[in-house]
Amino acid sequence: MKILISNDDGFTAPGIVALYEALKGLADVEVVAPEHNNSAKSNALTLHSPLSVHTAPNGFRYVNGTPADCVHIALTGLLGYRPDLVVSGINNGANMGDDTIYSGTVGAAMEGYLFGIPSIAFSQTHKGWQGLDVAARHAAELVARLLPSLPGQPEGPAHGAEPWLLNVNMPNVDGVPFKGFKVARLGRRHAAESVIVQESPRGDKMYWIGNAGAAKDDAEGTDFHATLQGYATITPLQVDLTDHDRLPYWAPLASSLSGGR
Repeated sequence: MKILISNDDGFTAPGIVALYEALKGLADVEVVAPEHNNSAKSNALTLHSPLSVHTAPNGFRYVNGTPADCVHIALTGLLGYRPDLVVSGINNGANMGDDTIYSGTVGAAMEGYLFGIPSIAFSQTHKGWQGLDVAARHAAELVARLLPSLPGQPEGPAHGAEPWLLNVNMPNVDGVPFKGFKVARLGRRHAAESVIVQESPRGDKMYWIGNAGAAKDDAEGTDFHATLQGYATITPLQVDLTDHDRLPYWAPLASSLSGGR
């Protein structure tokens, strides 16, 4: 079994080191991660400048690009083989609700999914890495349960089966019992807080993106609700953004613009 690990916090982040240490006993594990923090880069690919790959003393490879860049070039030539699983994280902070649209952690895992490889994004719900060893241990527990069911394995489907993409958020438990995992849907956030305006030393205005909004939909069944109760959440994601229910609503407009054709 072969696992590719990436993240968006950078190759030196405690989260990716802890995840590597937790998974290396389960499979052959390689790390290809960004050189610097690339939070909120989503699925961005670098198309107008070259990418460089270097190897750190611990064997991790790092790229001067985005999380999606790292997984993309790993799968299209850097590794020289096709991993059985792509894992991203552990992220320093939550990726719940609307966060998943912006998340570089999710973007790295989604890149693996787009290449037809089962993929998981792992995050902790709060920043600061508290309880990271606990999170890494339970991430490894989940991966260990999934490995035998991957395509090509005795318990798994035949090659060519549909891949899956999981978004996992784990509370920063430290010294308290771990309650376990719950399957949850994505919640929703309120709009982000106002932009922060500052003046540069040269007198120019600088703008900083405001903090994410508070939870808006945190009802029972959402990732926000379950993590507040002390559970880790598993949310299966899909890439199709089509609003299928409203296709008939927009059809008459398209028809009228086409002269009724």
